[in-house]
Amino acid sequence: MTTPVVRCLKQQKENVRIHYLTKRVFKPVLEANPYVDAFHFLNDDLNETIEELRREKFDVVIDLHKNIRTLKVKRGLNTESYSFDKKNVEKWLLVNFKWNVMPAESIVERYMSAVKGLGVKNDGQGLDYFIPENIQLSNSDVPMSHWAGYVACVIGGSYNTKKLPVEKWKEFVEGVRFPVMLIGGPEDREEGREIAKVDGVKVYNSCGKFDLNESAWLISKSRVVVSNDTGMMHVAAAFKKPIVSLWGNTAPEMGMFPYYGYNDLEKTLAPGLVLLENKGLGCHPCSKLGYYKCPRGHFKCMRELDMKYAASMVEKHWA
Repeated sequence: MTTPVVRCLKQQKENVRIHYLTKRVFKPVLEANPYVDAFHFLNDDLNETIEELRREKFDVVIDLHKNIRTLKVKRGLNTESYSFDKKNVEKWLLVNFKWNVMPAESIVERYMSAVKGLGVKNDGQGLDYFIPENIQLSNSDVPMSHWAGYVACVIGGSYNTKKLPVEKWKEFVEGVRFPVMLIGGPEDREEGREIAKVDGVKVYNSCGKFDLNESAWLISKSRVVVSNDTGMMHVAAAFKKPIVSLWGNTAPEMGMFPYYGYNDLEKTLAPGLVLLENKGLGCHPCSKLGYYKCPRGHFKCMRELDMKYAASMVEKHWA
C-alpha cells in the first residue's frame, strides 16, 4: 500500500533515487518494483542498520510506518523527514467506543500526504505489484478444471480473528457454481484440505504449494477474489480484480480496505468491490490488528457473515 508513494515520487521528481527500508521477509513483495533503486533491511541491531543508512547520505527520509523504530532511524540520520497522521486516537475511539470519526479515505491517501510537501500528488493509478520475470507458472500448474477461470479465495490471515472459519468457507464453496482456487501459505494447508473436501474437482487447494509471488500470479489470473483482510487482498486490488472483502474483528473504516486509486467509503465507491462485514454487532470492531481468538467467545463478526450473498456477488462480478 506504500507503492503509490514510491511510483509518484519516481515519476514526478527529476533525478531521484529511491531506497526502501523494510524487514527482509517483505523483500519478495517489492523485489521486482522498477521504481525502487536499492533495498535496505532491518538488522537485529537497529544501530547497525542506522550506521549502514548514514553512509548513503540521504537528502530526505519519508516515514510511512511511524513507530518508535522509525523515529530512532530518523533521529539517527538527522536529515529532512516527512511522515503522516496515523489517526491512532480516532482508531482507539472506533475500537473502544464505536465512535467513527475516521476519514472515509484509504490509508494510501494518508501515505500520500507525507510527500505533499515535496510537490508530489497522487496519480490515481492505485497500487503496484510486479511479479518477477522468473515466475513462469502456466496452465500445467493448475487443474484443467480451472483453466477457463476460477474464484481465488484467500483463506489465510495474520490473526485468527481476521480469518473466515473453515465451515463458512465450505458454505461459500457449496453456494458458488464456479471453480475455486484456495490461496494461502503452508500454515493454511490443512484448513485448505478440509475446505476442498466439499468438492475435490471444483476446489483446488494451492495453499503451501506456491511461494508469495507465485500466489500473486494465481491472483492475477483469477476472475474474482474473495479474501480475508490480509495482504493478498491488496495484491488483488493492485491487479484491479473484483473483490469480495471479508471483515472480522477489524473494519474498513480504519483505512485498509482494497484501494484502486480513487475509491473511498462514502463518495466514490469502487463498482467491483464488496465489503462484507457484520455491522450490527455492538462489539465490532474490537481491534485494529487482531487476536488469537474472539474476546467474547462467539466470533459472530465472521460466523454470521452471509455466504450466500458472497456467492451472489461473485456471480455478479464474474467476467
